[in-house]
Amino acid sequence: MLDITSYTVERIRDHFGILTGNRYEFRIDVEVDEEDELYTENGLCVRVVFKDEEGTSGIVKYELLERITNKYWDYDLEEEELQFVEAFCREHYKEADEDE
Repeated sequence: MLDITSYTVERIRDHFGILTGNRYEFRIDVEVDEEDELYTENGLCVRVVFKDEEGTSGIVKYELLERITNKYWDYDLEEEELQFVEAFCREHYKEADEDE
């Protein structure tokens, strides 16, 4: 399982007005057990694009990055981990609006 150590969230501005709803970008630093296939000495970050539209919300896209190098990490989260990340985003996306 993933342990979240820190995160940032920002609202993505749609200057052209082509997207419906609101989009948010999360950068979630996670700690992974050394025995896990996702483990890297440089640390791991999950970059998430999260959508909130008319009462529905969810992950549009996510990718894994090495924290120090920002290098793309070509793995997928397990279903349980993905649900955990989505629940976390759903709980915290409104924090981006508070900063405006």
